[in-house]
Amino acid sequence: MAADPTSAGAIVELDAVTMRFGQHTVTEPISLRIGAGEVVCIVGPSGCGKTTLLRAIAGLMRPSNGSVQIDGHDAANAPDGVAMVFQHFGLFPWKSVQANVAYPLRLRGVPKQAASQRAGELIALMGLGGFEHSYPHQLSGGMQQRTGLARALAADPRVLLMDEPFGALDAQTREVLQFELLRTWREQPVTTVFVTHSIDEAVLFGDRVVVLNGCPSAVVEVIDVKLPNRHDRDVLRSAQFIDLREHVWSLVMADAHGAQARGVRDHPVGA
Repeated sequence: MAADPTSAGAIVELDAVTMRFGQHTVTEPISLRIGAGEVVCIVGPSGCGKTTLLRAIAGLMRPSNGSVQIDGHDAANAPDGVAMVFQHFGLFPWKSVQANVAYPLRLRGVPKQAASQRAGELIALMGLGGFEHSYPHQLSGGMQQRTGLARALAADPRVLLMDEPFGALDAQTREVLQFELLRTWREQPVTTVFVTHSIDEAVLFGDRVVVLNGCPSAVVEVIDVKLPNRHDRDVLRSAQFIDLREHVWSLVMADAHGAQARGVRDHPVGA
């Protein structure tokens, strides 16, 4: 799913971004350029700052140093068109599927009929036809996440930010939604930054995979992923997929082993 230069989307640029919480430095200066229509996945050990970087891109947090820009605008003041999908759905429990998906359109002043029509198209795209009038508590976890994705896409975002969107789902539902999202991206490309703990997921989705490690974290490697036919489940068994997955895994585990060694050195048994 290589980026299409003619596709809708925005260019996201991180320039020497450092994130801190008080005296605690989360990331060393990180620089990254994400092209229009490109999907970039970020992986790394827990606590390395993946979600923190995502929130900086969303304009929800300001870097301690450096800058985040979307099409040349500071992320905190970027034009409309940035949508975020969280791990825990975030649906309005008192609204139906139709109303949840239409909400961002109505918020922007789109007439009710036009918003309803667009919501219906996305509901069909996400395989939710027949559940338009159902409420979140009446849906499975997978269907709730599909609704959340449809709502994020409703406003035709130029940048889609995804924070472990399938982390709370069972393995079977997760895999089904992974391939549905790939199909959706093929039909409606959008610049995407995808944070995940799943190395398989990162290799499957990403045009590039950014591996973070260290404490504070830094970019250890940016890996180009050029998987053919990634919309076919057979890609998961291909030698190319397996090699890429093992390479990313080795980078992440090298940091885990380093952290363990640092812990033993700093806190030796019997000390």
